[in-house]
Amino acid sequence: MTAAHTPMSASSVQLVKPPALRPGDTVGIVAPASNIKQADLEAGCEALRRAGYRPIYLDSIFDRDVYFAGSIERRIRELEEMFERDDVRAIVCARGGYGTNYMLNQLDLETIEAHPKIFVGYSDITSLLTHFTDVAGLVTFHGPMAAKDWAHGGGIDFASWQSALSQSSPWDVPLNPEAAGLVDGKAQGMLYGGCLSILVASLGTPYEIETAGTILFLEDVAAKPFQIDRMLMQLRLAGHLEAVQGIVFGEMLDCTQSPQQDYTLQEVIQRIVGDLGIPVAFGVKSGHVTSGNITLPLGVQASLSVKNRQVTLRILESAVSE
Repeated sequence: MTAAHTPMSASSVQLVKPPALRPGDTVGIVAPASNIKQADLEAGCEALRRAGYRPIYLDSIFDRDVYFAGSIERRIRELEEMFERDDVRAIVCARGGYGTNYMLNQLDLETIEAHPKIFVGYSDITSLLTHFTDVAGLVTFHGPMAAKDWAHGGGIDFASWQSALSQSSPWDVPLNPEAAGLVDGKAQGMLYGGCLSILVASLGTPYEIETAGTILFLEDVAAKPFQIDRMLMQLRLAGHLEAVQGIVFGEMLDCTQSPQQDYTLQEVIQRIVGDLGIPVAFGVKSGHVTSGNITLPLGVQASLSVKNRQVTLRILESAVSE
């Protein structure tokens, strides 16, 4: 266990940007959470090869300990090794599930800080994304995983993957037709967030999220509307929505009570955040999605514009270094 670090403010710190990902680069695959199926990982690796990369992983990635991808010691050793290896340019998680919270008080952050790299994942990986941003001061990436999105046809929004991991100029996040504005307004701030249930699980711990000054991205899967309500209220009561500049919700896949419910999740959300005086958007497909998983860089400045249900989410700076 390393010495405690002080969380960084979204408005006062310039985060470290990892080197850009180029064709032919080596991508290290890690499994910090739940155990994985070899067939899914191999399918994802083949898709990464077709995209022009060289995926590698340790043989121990297929270890299993109850519902984890091996012991906590194995998962920590794997992640730290991929950060240390000179031949690995980017690190992509195999899947989420559960288990990354076990790593937070045992990772050697000094090793990770000394070898800044692209780190991609979502779902349970949210706890590492926010930890690396808040405490290690690194830009991270909420995006497709190897044994999930990469393993299935149509799982990747490749344009945003390239823009986030390779591009130096500002770019607009590609939005599907279903994306809509819930509350009009304009905002600018550091893009930050991830899986809502994981963000809420951080409250009251030494790894509590830092949301002040951010455009907060929130997504989840298979959570009923009243559960979304409860988690948003917990964020609000804990003061974590007070200084947020704007809120962007994901697709919110399967977040319904029943097919017959006579209200929408958007209506539930508006009851809780509609009076904050900030723009709110819904339906950006990053994380748990039906298809076309968008890669969002976390820790960089972004702007959000919502007017008459039309949404523009723009990344204002490069998330990577040349």
